[in-house]
Amino acid sequence: MNQDYEYLFRRRHALHRANREVWERSRAAYCGGEAYIRRALVRHVSEVEPEFAERLRRAYYFNYPRKLARLITQFILSIEPQRDGADPELVEDFSRTGLRANEVMRQFSTMLNIYGGAALTVEMPYFSGELDCERKRRERIRPAVRAWSPLEVADWAYGSDGQLEWLLVEERKLVDRGPFLPPVPSLRRKLFTRDETVIFERSGGNGPVVRTARAGHGLGCVPALLSFEPDGFGIGGGHYFEDVVRISDAILNNESEAQMNIVKQMFGLLVISDSFARGARPAVNGGGSGTGEKFSHLLARSAAIWESPEEKGISRYISPSGTDTSAIRSENDALKRELFDVVGMALIQPSRAAQTAEAKAWDHHQIKQFLASRVDQLEQAELRCWELMHGFDRTIPVPAVAYNREFAVTDLKSSIESLIELNQFPGGSGYRREVARTALFLLEKMRRIDPERREEIRREIESGQIPAEDAEVEHV
Repeated sequence: MNQDYEYLFRRRHALHRANREVWERSRAAYCGGEAYIRRALVRHVSEVEPEFAERLRRAYYFNYPRKLARLITQFILSIEPQRDGADPELVEDFSRTGLRANEVMRQFSTMLNIYGGAALTVEMPYFSGELDCERKRRERIRPAVRAWSPLEVADWAYGSDGQLEWLLVEERKLVDRGPFLPPVPSLRRKLFTRDETVIFERSGGNGPVVRTARAGHGLGCVPALLSFEPDGFGIGGGHYFEDVVRISDAILNNESEAQMNIVKQMFGLLVISDSFARGARPAVNGGGSGTGEKFSHLLARSAAIWESPEEKGISRYISPSGTDTSAIRSENDALKRELFDVVGMALIQPSRAAQTAEAKAWDHHQIKQFLASRVDQLEQAELRCWELMHGFDRTIPVPAVAYNREFAVTDLKSSIESLIELNQFPGGSGYRREVARTALFLLEKMRRIDPERREEIRREIESGQIPAEDAEVEHV
């Protein structure tokens, strides 16, 4: 049996093995910092070690991968999803560790952006004995939802019915032994099946594998879901975030070159005459006649070089021109535009020239469609979690989950001006209600409205309680 446990810790899904290196690189790019700069900065063939070390120390990282991954999630969750009939306590503590439902789904969404896939599991705390309402409340015995990156999902399989047969996740834990003893590292794997959840641990990371917990759930299904973007891994291809990271790496290296060009403009490269170099060499080598001046023979991009008398023979400093640096920065600007366009979030136009209304509408439609497809994925995933929680505890209702699908990516100023103009047209109560609904939507983009207050305003609009004179716009 222990041999079976050992094999359980070696299992890796084929998709996990094929993409692990890319996923780790994407995670590192999202985290950023000095560790990633050391990993991503490229040393030139002609670059000597001291020169590259200086460039490495000076380098800085514009974390575009993190900005993009978070931007998509922020757009989607800019308006809190509607969860009609949900248990308020579970909405406020979806993970049983203090994370709200929005925060768990934000984690899940960001993981989808970075890796192209992620998992959600629903677990019930282990307990023994009778369970009544008082004990449930006192010990907080209720289901909890957790998001997992694909790096933590080691293996899985689907049954003949197309549903998950089992799912295996891995986590590294520090087992607390009290305030007077150091924590012990432990490698843990959880096996979720259609009948039970089993936990295996390897103490110290390399010790024997033991089964530490086992509990049946009686759901008849795996209390988890695994979600991958259908336009990536769903067709046997990689995920677009790999390309995002490579473009971001190019920007990092270009920016490092531009920075060093600025440094070289301030501290130019020394060029000396060939006659001086010939006179200095014997003294440096320890014999013969010469000037006795010290001279570096190191040939590199930032070290002194020399030239013959035919090449003027005049010692001087040279440095890159400002044009070189400008060309690098222009290239980076182009890469940034392409970076956002690759993801489908391009809002920055290459020129400040006025766009046609058709072009603007197409750009906004492209972003809306990109976000709407992601919303479907999140909405279905959260609803499935509520269904699993209901399976664990029948007293937990399954709410009607609805995510926002109207994204205000247009210019608010022009939208409000257009709305004011629309309000001048004569129309019946139905027309004015539509204008009021649009105004409420734009108002939420400028300032978050309390859900209860928003519902009150919505009821007023639907019931036609807004007087016509209040809806008119006065002009001075």
